[in-house]
Amino acid sequence: MTYILASGSPRRREICALAGIPVEIHPAPEGAEPALTAALPPEQTAILSARAKAEAVAAAHPDRTVIGADTSVWLGDAPLGKPRDEAEAARMLRALSGRSHRVITGVWVCGPDGCDGFADAAEVTFYPLTREEIAAYIATGEPMDKAGAYGIQGKGMALVRGIAGDFYTVMGLPGARLLRFLRKFEKC
Repeated sequence: MTYILASGSPRRREICALAGIPVEIHPAPEGAEPALTAALPPEQTAILSARAKAEAVAAAHPDRTVIGADTSVWLGDAPLGKPRDEAEAARMLRALSGRSHRVITGVWVCGPDGCDGFADAAEVTFYPLTREEIAAYIATGEPMDKAGAYGIQGKGMALVRGIAGDFYTVMGLPGARLLRFLRKFEKC
């Protein structure tokens, strides 16, 4: 079965390919997911966002199985979204410097016979970062479209001291867990 991935993320597409999950790409419409809020637990927020994306695409493909995903970065109780500009990226990276934070990817799958989802979390610890390191990383442009202002699969790897949890959750999609989760939708 070929699934629909409700995401235009090249990282999620790559993870699906690595996990052997065949997908067609149909990104969710812009603004389909709700805004991040500290009012709900981070896992619930991630699932709600993934659900909104999956349901938006599934409405146009009711006979197919659609995978939605959303990744968020949390420093304590504060969500760190995608930076609006370089100054905000620098503030985020300074806040993450030398500290641990949580990365949560919510997944929601909608099939013809039902929907279900899960959230997967990992803890990431950064090295202490100098102003020069932060400025050099921002100059690459990489932080600008990433939650928390970094991409672990790219040049941002140099910022990371360690990970407790699934690397692919931090990258944007827990591929092994998703592969096992999809088994309940295979009869569709």
